Amino acid sequence: MSLYYPLQFLSYNSHYNKPYTIPMKERPLSSCGGAVYVPPHQRLRSVITASPQPGGLRPITAIDQKPNNNNNNSNSIKSYPYLPPPQQQQVRLQNKRSSRFDEDIHLTPYQGAAPSDNAEAWKWKLTALLHNNDKQEVISREKKDRRDYEQIAALASKMGLYSKLYSKVVVVSKLPLPNYRFDLDDKRPQREVILPPGLPRRVDVFLGQYLSLKPTSMSRSSSNGSIATDEGLFEQLEALPQSKTAMKKILWERSMQMQTKQQTWQESAEGKKMLEFRSSLPAYKEKDAMLSAISQNQVVIISGETGCGKTTQIPQFILESEIESVRGDMCSIICTQPRRISVMAVSERVAAERGEVLGETVGYKVRLEGVKGRDTHLLFCTTGILLRRLLVDRNLKGITHVIVDEIHERGMNEDFLLIVLKDLLPRRPELRLILMSATLDSELFSSYFDGAPLVHIPGFTHPVRTHFLEDILEMSGYRLTPDNQIDDYGQERVWKMNKQAPRKRKSQIASAVEDTLRAADFQEFSPETQESLSCWNPDCIGFNFIEYILCHICENERPGAVLVFMTGWDDISSLKDKLQCHPILGNTSRVLLLACHGSMASTEQRLIFDKPEAGVRKIVLATNIAETSITIDDVVFVIDCGKAKETSYDALNNTPRLLPSWISKVSAQQRRGRAGRVQPGECYHLYPRCVYDAFADYQLPEILRTPLQSLCLQIKSLKLGSISEFLSRALQSPELLAVQNAIEYLKIIGALDESENLTVLGRYLTMLPMEPKLGKMLILGAILNCLDPILTIVAGLSVRDPFLTPLDKKDLAEAAKAHFSRDFSDHLALVRAYEGWRDAERDLAGYEYCWKNFLSAQSMKAIDSLRGEFYSLLNETGLVDSNITIYNSWSYDEHLLRAIICYGLYPGICSVLHNEKSFSLKTMEDGQVFLHSNSVNARDSRIPYPWLVFNEKIKVNSVFLRDSTAISDSVLLLFGGAISKGEVDGHLKMLGGYLEFFMSPTIAEMYTSLRRELDELIQTKLLNPRMDVHSYHELLSAVRLLISEDQCDGRFVFSRQILLPSKPGAGALPPAQMSRTESGPGGDNAKSQLQTLLNRAGYATPTYKTVQLNNSQFRATVEFNGVQIMGRPCNNKKQAEKDAAAEALNWLLEGHRAGPNYIEQMSQLLKKSKKA
Repeated sequence: MSLYYPLQFLSYNSHYNKPYTIPMKERPLSSCGGAVYVPPHQRLRSVITASPQPGGLRPITAIDQKPNNNNNNSNSIKSYPYLPPPQQQQVRLQNKRSSRFDEDIHLTPYQGAAPSDNAEAWKWKLTALLHNNDKQEVISREKKDRRDYEQIAALASKMGLYSKLYSKVVVVSKLPLPNYRFDLDDKRPQREVILPPGLPRRVDVFLGQYLSLKPTSMSRSSSNGSIATDEGLFEQLEALPQSKTAMKKILWERSMQMQTKQQTWQESAEGKKMLEFRSSLPAYKEKDAMLSAISQNQVVIISGETGCGKTTQIPQFILESEIESVRGDMCSIICTQPRRISVMAVSERVAAERGEVLGETVGYKVRLEGVKGRDTHLLFCTTGILLRRLLVDRNLKGITHVIVDEIHERGMNEDFLLIVLKDLLPRRPELRLILMSATLDSELFSSYFDGAPLVHIPGFTHPVRTHFLEDILEMSGYRLTPDNQIDDYGQERVWKMNKQAPRKRKSQIASAVEDTLRAADFQEFSPETQESLSCWNPDCIGFNFIEYILCHICENERPGAVLVFMTGWDDISSLKDKLQCHPILGNTSRVLLLACHGSMASTEQRLIFDKPEAGVRKIVLATNIAETSITIDDVVFVIDCGKAKETSYDALNNTPRLLPSWISKVSAQQRRGRAGRVQPGECYHLYPRCVYDAFADYQLPEILRTPLQSLCLQIKSLKLGSISEFLSRALQSPELLAVQNAIEYLKIIGALDESENLTVLGRYLTMLPMEPKLGKMLILGAILNCLDPILTIVAGLSVRDPFLTPLDKKDLAEAAKAHFSRDFSDHLALVRAYEGWRDAERDLAGYEYCWKNFLSAQSMKAIDSLRGEFYSLLNETGLVDSNITIYNSWSYDEHLLRAIICYGLYPGICSVLHNEKSFSLKTMEDGQVFLHSNSVNARDSRIPYPWLVFNEKIKVNSVFLRDSTAISDSVLLLFGGAISKGEVDGHLKMLGGYLEFFMSPTIAEMYTSLRRELDELIQTKLLNPRMDVHSYHELLSAVRLLISEDQCDGRFVFSRQILLPSKPGAGALPPAQMSRTESGPGGDNAKSQLQTLLNRAGYATPTYKTVQLNNSQFRATVEFNGVQIMGRPCNNKKQAEKDAAAEALNWLLEGHRAGPNYIEQMSQLLKKSKKA
């Protein structure tokens, strides 16, 4: 039996009302985020109506487009660079609408229908909307408006408005509309929380003990290691004072030693041989011109074609020049690369060309690895490493040159770094900034840096013969059919195995080239080639075709390595498996088959640079990482699929998408150029020439197509002022709504306060180089002594999914994963898999364990390495020390682990609503969502929890959730976001009212009191990282008891309305005369029982309001004491009223109908409550 208390009526004296506790509404829940959630479509209103931002942050771009009222695609908002500032766009939008006020707009009725009065009424409604500056939209729930929606949508489009049909609600708005609006959803989650009998009192005992012993004021002073009040944390310590003369002498002596060493190397036989090689590079011929430009200008932009040697030579030119000028010891160069494999490969090459080993004058630093010494003056690193350096040294003290390579890739870190460096240059006039790229929009970069000079290095590549798809088909005679293009992996493999045709719905890839292909002319090619081209499927990679081309190269072409560009790891690994089964391509005595991907271990990545044995052809399957970041010297043949996986971001729906997309012309040229490094080469483009001609010139910068949370946190950590104002100074500014979404997220998780300043939690998060949600999880794992499993989870979410699912062994792989998952959690399954691997690794059986359990050994090793790094980072913050044992005292508590996971992943929350055979999921911003097929929860027909927290959502055609963990009501209320009190006692809200919880007032007070004290514990611990949490033992015992014994006995209800009394503060309605018509205690139906119950307690007779639904059923709402409760649909009006009354009785009595006197007993309780 479950214990429950009736809403609003019962009073319960406990420790919650002690004088030193502060009501929630008066005290923010700072550590978990006290911000009130605002949905993206409402943020959009403030974005549009707010005063223009300084600079040029791009507003939401859909406003500048013609409204698209197609119900399926009305919100496919594209991002374009170079849009006008907000004020110009607003004027243009206003002019657009104003010009239509007086147009004679005619609606097109349905075929055979006459123009309706409804259409004319909507014309007047929308005209009034356009004239009303205070109103943003018109909402209608009328059946006739849903019937006439197509006409209304056409009218709205002609008037410059946006429209959307949400289930049974028609909305017309001045602003773009998202795919889902929770405020219009009658089925949004409303949860009745029920706890087991006796549990609240047991929790109250622990809480009372804690409150009775709690000091009246906790110390807020910061102890050693605290970052809360240490404003100088990020400042670099000054060197010990020495006389200037002595320092100059020391520097001069060291510089002379460097000069002597360099001259000795250059005069040696090996040095002369190396110098001869370097002199043959095109970059060497421009050496003097580049050094002159660098010495005379603070910023220089250098573009060099593939193979010119700019990446390896320009850093050396600068270092050699400084050494020759006896300034070597004062020279310090940082050269950034976008990827770790590039950093390591280039640093090794440069050290070898200088006749050194890594760690002398040349070093490198990437995450987890690094080689540098006291004498290192040229450091290669990833862009992220330099940004971390800026955290502790905002002025880059001691750095003389910064080289940013591959800036054409326009990664988010690179664009962010350029803004920071541009602001730094005036403070460091002696600092030199060199921007380099193989191909770039040089004018764009030059104008951004106030006309910085451009230096171009002509590249040297051997001629490359280019074959497009039509050429390959014509030469080879290969025939494309609908069947032989289906790739043997992914969804297409499923279709093939089930003998199904691929889905007819056009993808983004196919739609992008549809018009181009329709207009193409292939008349010069044979009929067979034309027929093949008519069958070409742009969505397919073409595994069979690639296999055919590779066989042709291996059997008929001259020696040389082959580089195959694929879209991602899934197709790389699947194609590799396919090729290894081929009699020629899988023959290791003839072919060396390798893969290259950014997530691979460094040792595996380095294998691609090694030359194979004589008679063996090397084939490298790579992503776009091999376009410019690395150079494989012996490549002669390139196969280009023309696609790359790219993230896009829909700011209005706050949803990222990861889909294959066409590359740019620049990328295609870079891929082609890889074939001509050592000898004349050949490039096979697996798409027609007309498709190449339709490519964009450059890829869209990452800052315009990804969520910005981590970037915004970095901006605040560097104290760069307003986030919006700072990003308005970017090379190409992101949408203002995307920025506002990121800021809102950081407020919700408690990293920023309402003034957009870093909180104490936010400061810790800036010290952890990971996503804020993962950093938050790690911090609470350390505080609550559950660190080891949380380290595993955070590391596992930072690398590629270690669970493998080969399609030919999918059932076995799923069974192996199910062995690790017994509790509806992908994250806890990961913990068990890692712990098993760690034990096997101690016995030297790690690879066997991975093979047997379908796990990636590479991912497991990466998790193991990251765990060590993350622990070191936590140690630096002061939250942990070298004694790891004390931080794992509660690691066995899986309920507490769920709570910590929830604390990190919130607001990634969805409700779990069960139906007869399965369940449905719903999130706040997407409505209905689905679980990714790899999730352990996707295989269960029932999940005995009401909520799931998830790591990420991704939209393909629908929205899918990855890596989820099921949680209870208590976990969400204590470890989710900020909770606020509703309109009546016992009503709690979260996420701006999207999540609503109903319970007895005393239980609600218990949750708010526990939550308040728990947040205070986290805040105090962050301010005093060395503080022992032992003094909070009773509080944590109360929390652990509650989350461990919450049996999820509650239920979801819908359309429950809570109305305030007509007069604020009036209390209950005046009592009415008792009815004397009842026969027996309570009568013989729910209506009579409810009336008897309320009348005997001195309350007015309940009233009923009944409406007829579209399906001819009736639904009634009963109102009493300012509360409205809705019943279920019924076949007639009388039954509907009885059902509403029964619902109200269940709400009041919670099923405790014990004996014939229960009505009388409850009446007496209600009387006492009223008197109180």
